[in-house]
Amino acid sequence: MRRARPLLLLLAVTAAVLAAPAAGENAATSQQRTLERQLLGQVNSLRAQHGLRPLRLSRPLSAAAKRHSLDMAERGFFSHTSADGTAFWKRIRRFYSAEGFRSWRVGENLVWESPALPAADAISMWMKSESHRANLLSPAWREVGISAVRSETAPGVYRGLPAVIVTADFGAREKSS
Repeated sequence: MRRARPLLLLLAVTAAVLAAPAAGENAATSQQRTLERQLLGQVNSLRAQHGLRPLRLSRPLSAAAKRHSLDMAERGFFSHTSADGTAFWKRIRRFYSAEGFRSWRVGENLVWESPALPAADAISMWMKSESHRANLLSPAWREVGISAVRSETAPGVYRGLPAVIVTADFGAREKSS
């Protein structure tokens, strides 16, 4: 029992260091990154409960998700279709290339809430939607990119209120033989 105390202290210190904002990162950005990490953890926990493999975090899918979340926050719309009318899969393909792969598939989940959005609430809302639930529990996906963006005065459909907008882009690619 004596050895457990130093280990617990070390774990607490490690957790505190991991939770601290990176140099130059403001509190809002830190909260967004925390939400993204929590969502990834909860998505993979949910998948494990259903006997599915965890999803790897993908930089290209994260970049696609970030661009879309920012675009929705700046332009005041909420849709899988981009502001310019581009289908979601075409937008994602700009970041998550299909070139050189035998198969390529993508999916997308969106959610927003005002003034805040806990990860558990996002997962709960997605699970209540047939198509979003299907994305979360699809055995086809191998990777995911998640982006949470907060706007203090989001225009358009957000009515000038504070809003947290999340995009989760799912993907799977198989190399050509």
